[in-house]
Amino acid sequence: MSALVIRGLRKRFGGQEVLKGIDLQAESGEFIVLVGPSGCGKSTLLNIIAGLEQPDLGQVEIAGRVVNQVPPKDRDIAMVFQSYALYPTMTVRQNITFGMECRNVAKPQREAAVASTARLLQIEALLDRKPSQLSGGQRQRVAMGRALVRDPLLFLFDEPLSNLDAKLRVEMRMEIKQLHRRIGSTMVYVTHDQIEAMTMATRIAVMHQGEVQQFADPDTIYSRPANLFVARFMGAPPMNTVTARLTGGDSLTAVIGAGRPDEIRLPLPHGDACPAIYLDREIVLGIRPEFIAEVDRRFGSDPRTSPIVEAPVEMTEPTGAETIVVMRLGGEQVLGRVSPDVRLPVGGAARFSVDTRRICLFDSSTERLIA
Repeated sequence: MSALVIRGLRKRFGGQEVLKGIDLQAESGEFIVLVGPSGCGKSTLLNIIAGLEQPDLGQVEIAGRVVNQVPPKDRDIAMVFQSYALYPTMTVRQNITFGMECRNVAKPQREAAVASTARLLQIEALLDRKPSQLSGGQRQRVAMGRALVRDPLLFLFDEPLSNLDAKLRVEMRMEIKQLHRRIGSTMVYVTHDQIEAMTMATRIAVMHQGEVQQFADPDTIYSRPANLFVARFMGAPPMNTVTARLTGGDSLTAVIGAGRPDEIRLPLPHGDACPAIYLDREIVLGIRPEFIAEVDRRFGSDPRTSPIVEAPVEMTEPTGAETIVVMRLGGEQVLGRVSPDVRLPVGGAARFSVDTRRICLFDSSTERLIA
């Protein structure tokens, strides 16, 4: 049985339609991440699942039960908020057990649940402190502890790490992922950070303007984005997208900057995967920066799938583990990634290897993936 099923969900605030027919399904034990820019509808969708908002149309099922008319307290869910929402006058122990006390859970059960949860989250030493005596990461652990003691059907996380600094975000991200592996519960997690989405999710729903653009595992989202929005939103740096023309003949070729003195011709291994109607037409070519690298890093032994191109270098950005290169291919600005010890002539030309097996082709009108 699916842990969560959403069918045809629509929501309007005034004259603006925030959700435009959302369909999603989460299997038991999955970690689903809703990701997208601010205003895309992801938090509204989470609030509807929680029962904090009512949909205008559509249906929400949790563990096979339609919950549209079920109040939040009876949905068997637990929610972790962005703002922690801890009671400042209560100790950590009291914050964690407050909900159980309201449900008249017996004291021995409460104490056993607190002990188990505190051990799981490594907050045993904090149980007698108040929130003002805790760091941001410790407060977030307490907020998660308050959710965990309920042992719900569904955990909901609403941007729980957005108030933390960069280092702590990475640490808490790892802790939440390990927590999911240990307890095996179904989780739905909202974020605008695509790195969080890629590293934590079993499946990602990429949202934009109230619609799900793609719902798939992280590898598929990254390597085969369904459209240009997903390609440009997911990834840091994002996928390079440039205008190109497809030509046929002996093999399929993408020409960047066709007719220019510096045009770039890339043989494509897509073969029959690209419909014939796109031949001799302009399309949008997408390639991740890591698949444009220094000339010595060959992507396979076949020169047709690892051609060498020459491009002027406009700028380099050393990051320590690698160097990001800003260059021009056929007049189009693109990014590449080279090894940190590679020194390139800024303002001059350099040679690069391109992995054409990793190229994506998009329809320039519909912006949908075609091959």
